[in-house]
Amino acid sequence: MNRSALAAALAAASLFTASAQAALFEDDEARRAILELRQKVEQQRLAADAARQQLAEDLKRANEENAGLRRSLLELQNQIESLRTDLARLRGTDEQLARDLADVQRRQKDIATGVEERLRKFEPVQVTVDGREFNADPAEQRDFETALAAFRKGDFLAAQTAFADFLRKYPGSGYRPSALFWVGNAQYANRDYKGAIANFRALLQSAPDHPRAPEAVLSIANCQIELKENANARRTLDELVKAYPQSEAAVAARERLSRLR
Repeated sequence: MNRSALAAALAAASLFTASAQAALFEDDEARRAILELRQKVEQQRLAADAARQQLAEDLKRANEENAGLRRSLLELQNQIESLRTDLARLRGTDEQLARDLADVQRRQKDIATGVEERLRKFEPVQVTVDGREFNADPAEQRDFETALAAFRKGDFLAAQTAFADFLRKYPGSGYRPSALFWVGNAQYANRDYKGAIANFRALLQSAPDHPRAPEAVLSIANCQIELKENANARRTLDELVKAYPQSEAAVAARERLSRLR
């Protein structure tokens, strides 16, 4: 081999060796790069797995919290509905209580009104009869007016019975003098002259200053005339003129005296 060929061969060998060394160096760098890349990928994968696991745990915890919140909200809604029901029931109870209270107040008012009316039936009232004022029970007033109404209707028998009952029932009544006068007149109308005289005298004895007293004396004289007791009648008429000279009954007594003499 000539020198040129040898040199060329050596040069080629050196070039091949250098190329092989360069290729070997490049492979090592590539492997290291690949290893580093794999490590990074693995690290990223692990980080991603950890992130996914953390996300899953966070999501699970969030779902559990949401479920708890939903349960709490449902319980709160149930409580609100229960409170609404209780409130409606209480409102209904209040309305019923208000109605019951109104009914009780109305009944109390009715009872009070009834009691007042019943009390008024028993409370004395002021009356004026034959020019005299006095207090009388409502029942007493009613009984007297009933007897007097019978007399005015001309039912003298009923009037005599009613006035006699009145005098027995109310012996201390302010109506007594007037009742004696009217029962005497009823007896006179029923021709019970002696009974009439007795009641007229009772009037004069208990109330000689009564406005009906002069008429009672005149009525006694009339009864005596009916009984044919003219002498007694004249004495009675004389007493009337002397005792009550200014009365209308005295005027009538003078006229009758003139006829009896």
